Amino acid sequence: MLCYARPHRTDRTNHWPASLLVSSKKQSILIPQPAPSMARRAAACAVAVAVALLAAVASSSADAWLHEEFETEGNVRAGYDARGRQVASIVLDRQSGGAFRSRRSYLYGQFSVQMKLVPGNSAGTVASFYLSSGNEPGHDEIDMEFMGNSTGQPVALNTNVWANGDGKKEQQFYLWFDPAAGYHTYTIIWNDRNVIFKVDDLFLRCFTRHADLPYPGAKPMAVHATLWDGSYWATQQGRVKVDWSAAPFVVSYRGYSADACVPAGAGRPLACPAGTDRWMTRRPSAAERGTLDWARRNYMHYDYCADGWRFPKGFPAECSRA
Repeated sequence: MLCYARPHRTDRTNHWPASLLVSSKKQSILIPQPAPSMARRAAACAVAVAVALLAAVASSSADAWLHEEFETEGNVRAGYDARGRQVASIVLDRQSGGAFRSRRSYLYGQFSVQMKLVPGNSAGTVASFYLSSGNEPGHDEIDMEFMGNSTGQPVALNTNVWANGDGKKEQQFYLWFDPAAGYHTYTIIWNDRNVIFKVDDLFLRCFTRHADLPYPGAKPMAVHATLWDGSYWATQQGRVKVDWSAAPFVVSYRGYSADACVPAGAGRPLACPAGTDRWMTRRPSAAERGTLDWARRNYMHYDYCADGWRFPKGFPAECSRA
């Protein structure tokens, strides 16, 4: 018996989901079986379709993070991939870009998202995943910014740490894979000892706290994602601008997670999830420091601690400390 159900179409392909195709083998031909009635066949099909649809709805609801966790602005679209995972897409064209910002602010935590960047010629565009306490002059911020490039050229990931409004602490790395060919996981670990940047399972950068130097440790920060026109800065120091004939540009996010502490009010301890030691005391191990060295040797594109033109009177103090 075969039965087909026509689902609500959200794609442009001609393929039907395998979960909505129900079949059963015939009984042994040695003993002929009476054919089921049309009513029984229709009922069986209806039950199978209902079960499949309920499973799809349940899967989608369980992974619906965008509007539950974030406020959106501009051109942000929500959908689901073939496995029921919610995908948030930010679209940039001449008229507008887009962004989303977490409804809650956090003080320390581990924040991860999977991203698929703009394919092809993305020069001049900037996609981001970052934390920020706001736009005030003395704000704190932790940045992962993906600076677009011309077709075939590597994409640079700009990492930066702002403390009390000072953000001249950039380190940039060329990614060693095509970030538009598929999803990769980008993670920020922020605790009272250090800020760690990860790409997939690899440690890329560690910014260490020093007691006598500014560090983002007092201001709660919200989680942000954006896609915007950074033509003045993003690609070859602004020499290559956005090619609007290639618009719209799209960056996609999925699998967002925040394992983090939330401020509980003045004079009260932080409200933290169980098991925060997995990131609250996190520091790179010896092997992970080897990964940091590997990234510096092979993929670092810019280091503020080596930019004598920018700091003619001497490098920031943390540059000379381990």
